[in-house]
Amino acid sequence: MRNKTTRALIGLAIAGAGLLTACSGDDPLAAQAGNSGGKNYIAGDGSVMEVAESERGAAVEFSGDTFEGETISGETLDGPALVNFWYAACAPCRVEAPHLVDLSQEFDDEVDFFGVNVRDGADTAAAFERNFGIEYPSIEGRDGQVLLQFADYVPPQAVPTTLILDDEGRVAARVLGAVEHSTLQSLLNGVVDE
Repeated sequence: MRNKTTRALIGLAIAGAGLLTACSGDDPLAAQAGNSGGKNYIAGDGSVMEVAESERGAAVEFSGDTFEGETISGETLDGPALVNFWYAACAPCRVEAPHLVDLSQEFDDEVDFFGVNVRDGADTAAAFERNFGIEYPSIEGRDGQVLLQFADYVPPQAVPTTLILDDEGRVAARVLGAVEHSTLQSLLNGVVDE
């Protein structure tokens, strides 16, 4: 029963994702982040969940293909990883993109970064990545299968969501909503230092 409910919720979230709007200077869509009233959009609250090393469950089993046809899975990761669930019209995703770019460069040799795009086709995703200078890959996740594989950790209505996986592929931390640079930096340092 839980799987049917989860799949139904994910389907509704994906179907309604196009209605999102929302934060900074020259980006009118991003300027609306956090102001979801009347836009059929549920914004994450920015809450952070950390999981003590001794309390982490099993490694997340997942697999998906990037827009370029490369497969990313739990088995292909080499050490800790950051997984960001996003799409181009997501205002909080636009707000957090510069932070993710900076941190992906800062942790380039220590943490694998990748996204899961839950809504866009290749051209839209590529335009967003060019606009924000994102160089790490994203899995094409419009069919909801990758989101389902992370369903225990990623509420379907809370995009963006960012997960940090430890070097065993277990969830070490989660941020619901747009990430804040110093908070995410601290979480990444914590998992790298383990």
